[in-house]
Amino acid sequence: MAEPLLTLEGVHTHIGQYHILQGVDFVVPRGAMTVLLGRNGAGKTTTLRTIMGLWKPSRGKVTFAGHEIGGWATPDISRAGIAYVPESMGVFADLTVQENMILAAQGGPPASARLDWIFGFFPALKRFWTHPAGVLSGGQKQMLSIARAIIEPRTLILIDEPTKGIAPAIIDNMIRAFKELERDETTILLVEQNFRFAEALGDWAVVMDDGRIVHRESMAELARDTATQTRLLGLSLEARG
Repeated sequence: MAEPLLTLEGVHTHIGQYHILQGVDFVVPRGAMTVLLGRNGAGKTTTLRTIMGLWKPSRGKVTFAGHEIGGWATPDISRAGIAYVPESMGVFADLTVQENMILAAQGGPPASARLDWIFGFFPALKRFWTHPAGVLSGGQKQMLSIARAIIEPRTLILIDEPTKGIAPAIIDNMIRAFKELERDETTILLVEQNFRFAEALGDWAVVMDDGRIVHRESMAELARDTATQTRLLGLSLEARG
C-alpha cells in the first residue's frame, strides 16, 4: 500500500442529537482509488461530508497531506486540493454549463486543453455548453458535477454514488475518466452501490456498518470472497452486479 494521503483516526460526528460516525478509522493511500462500501445508513455520506468540512467532527482527527483539517472551513479544504462530488450533484440550475465550469475553476477560466480532455469523456457538456444546467438530464447533470470536480488537477476527489440512476453508456465513460485520473496519480475516495463499477475501478475496499469501519482489504480480494460480501453487505457483489 502506498503512503496515506488521507487518514481518519477515531472520528466521531454528531448531527443534532444523532451520533452518526462512532470512531471511524481508515486511510486512503496516495494515487489509488479507495471504495467506501456499506448498507444504506451506515454513515458513508456523512464520512465524505465530514472530510469536506460540511460537518465538523466532534472528536478524532482528519489528516490530509500531513495537515489536520478536521476544524477547517470547507473553502479552505477545497483550496488545499480536495474536490467533492455530492450525490445530489449540486449544480447551479440557473447558470449555463459554461458558467458552472468557470465557477469551479479556481484559477480563472478553464484551460481549453483541459476542457477538450473532459469533453472527450462527456461530449454532452460541449453540446449543451451555453444552455442552463437545469435543462440537462439526470445523467448529464452528473457528468457536469464530475467535470466541475476535475476541471483543475486535484490531489483528492471525494465522489458520492456517481452511477445512481445513470445509463450504462455514461457509466462506461465515467470508468474511462476515473482510470485516466488514476494514471495522473489523482487519489479518489468513492462511495458506490454499483459493485461492478466499484470492482472495475477500486484498488482498496473499506466497509462501514453503523458508523464504524468493520472491514478493510484490497478490492480484488473482496471481489473473490463472496462469503465476506454476504456477511458485510447482505448480498454478494456478483449477485448485485
